[in-house]
Amino acid sequence: MASGNNSRAVAPTLVLDFFRRILPFSELSAATLADLAKQCVIAHYPKGSIILRQDLTEVTHLHIIQKGGVKEYIASDDTMVSLKDFSGEGGSFGALPIFSGKRADFNVEAVEDTFCFLIKKEAFLEVVRNNPRFGKYYLEAFSEDTVGAVYSELREATVRSRGEDAFYLFNLRVRDVINTLPETVSGRETVQQVGLRMAHLRVDWLLVKDETGSVVGTVADRDLRTKVVAEGLDYDTPVVEIMTPSFRTIPAQATCFDALLRMMREQVDHLVVEHRKAIVGVISAHDIIVYQGAAFLYPIRDIESQRRISGLYAVSQRLPMVVRTLLTEGARANNVTKVITLFNDNLLSRLLRLLTDEIGPAPVSFCWLNLGSEGRKEQTFKTDQDNALVYEDPQNGIDPYDVEEYFRTFADKAVEHLQACGYPRCKQKFMASNPRWRQSYSVWKGYFEEWLLHPIPPEVGLARIFFDLRPCHGNAALGESLREYITVHARGNDRFLRYLAGDCLLASPPLSFMGDFIVEKDGKKSEGLDLKVRGLSPFVNFARVMALRYGISETETLARLKGLTEDGHLSQALYADAREAYEFQVQLTLVHQLKMLEAGLDPDCFIRPVVLSDLERKTLKETFAVIDRLLEQVQETFGLSSNALS
Repeated sequence: MASGNNSRAVAPTLVLDFFRRILPFSELSAATLADLAKQCVIAHYPKGSIILRQDLTEVTHLHIIQKGGVKEYIASDDTMVSLKDFSGEGGSFGALPIFSGKRADFNVEAVEDTFCFLIKKEAFLEVVRNNPRFGKYYLEAFSEDTVGAVYSELREATVRSRGEDAFYLFNLRVRDVINTLPETVSGRETVQQVGLRMAHLRVDWLLVKDETGSVVGTVADRDLRTKVVAEGLDYDTPVVEIMTPSFRTIPAQATCFDALLRMMREQVDHLVVEHRKAIVGVISAHDIIVYQGAAFLYPIRDIESQRRISGLYAVSQRLPMVVRTLLTEGARANNVTKVITLFNDNLLSRLLRLLTDEIGPAPVSFCWLNLGSEGRKEQTFKTDQDNALVYEDPQNGIDPYDVEEYFRTFADKAVEHLQACGYPRCKQKFMASNPRWRQSYSVWKGYFEEWLLHPIPPEVGLARIFFDLRPCHGNAALGESLREYITVHARGNDRFLRYLAGDCLLASPPLSFMGDFIVEKDGKKSEGLDLKVRGLSPFVNFARVMALRYGISETETLARLKGLTEDGHLSQALYADAREAYEFQVQLTLVHQLKMLEAGLDPDCFIRPVVLSDLERKTLKETFAVIDRLLEQVQETFGLSSNALS
């Protein structure tokens, strides 16, 4: 029995007060909470004790940690230990085996003296049945766990686990790391009073409230330095005059990974944590890094410190290390590609800013566009450059020739520097250095108008890459306007969409009638299959054409699939299968490419099924079966036969 013999009664008021402060219990009604509190007992587990034993313990209670902490891990037959998660105060364990009706699926060990509130299995399941939102909190974790086995095997077979040294960035919630309670000051207080308050509290960030008690802004120690000391402002100045009148928020249930990405993307050091629209704390990048050592972020930060473009060349070589760290720590493909995108976007933006400093400011505003996998935020390892440039139509006497000459120099140098950073030139010349893809806004609008209204098969095939454009540097409004034009004018344009749909049907999964892999028989890629062309592209093409048909402006494949599902154009079941299939193929590609890079080889997407484990081969075949289902939906949606091209 999971609770052991050390459980005893506990005052319901103590349980009730605790449950009101933690998710998902805080979302239950007062009556339900009171009923649960009466049924709870408390158990003490000394440091080092095993609370649940993998494959042995019958789990009869849900455990909610009142004080202390536990680690959850899986021990394999060859004595390897894979750390699954760490839970502290407010965390819980035991829900998954209760849902599945099986014994404990991993070991749970107390890492310090730990006290847990225990809820009987039957009482917990009754609350789940009667409260869908409460149940969803646990069921979502359960659905993610059931697909974890194949990722664990893929990771262990290719990137050696660091075991207990691993951190928990992808499971840990922001609420678990809140290190700073929301300290506030009145907007009427002087900057001197605020400075003394910060020193007394030993914080570098405060929330500012108005006369009604509403939070209206934030003030940080850097505001005191840059707006008061540096400018010689009077120390009696009300803090409301120097505060930042807005602040970034993040939900308490968001992951630490998402919080770090947001801070890096928006160039902020702190986020205000909200739960049910109430401010419950403040979290900083430092809090997370100290808590779990997110060392992979340092190369991204190093990009901004470079003062010469040549300095970026060496920084770019650190991307494989970043990805290795993520894969070792158990990151799923979607998380890895987000970090790769953040790394590449920061590097590109810094490169273009340094280039502007070198050759002088642009004569008109412009926007650097990323295309293809870069536009979809789905890059793996340093794929070919796919980019373009749009600039404002010259007016007010600005010479168009001078504008073109500036951007010719700018684009040529940018592409050259990107190549030096390890991003190869596009063989089809889809780059801003190509004059055709370096044009004014009106010319670009004309391109899309021609492609949409008068689609010619070869031209539309080549143009697919531009329908995934994403503004990446400069005047984003120019790129967003083109994106909006595409979204509005592609919807309902049956002739154009049928060309794209017909293109989808050309990519059949590489499986024979008997279900065997169809691989290359000759050349260097013998016994391999191109996972990008035969596996990933069908998902990308399906998501693109369906998103364009229904006016969904997202460019990421998974975001497009999610949007289609939310709008009722894709079943929940097919969406779930497509998401898992796509992510598995990306994960397989990343691990394959990482191994090639570490062997001194240029990364490619040719996977040899013979080197995969039985589970990986089985899973890969299942992902190809999902492609067949997507193609069937394309045929049904557009009324096409399997070989239709018009």
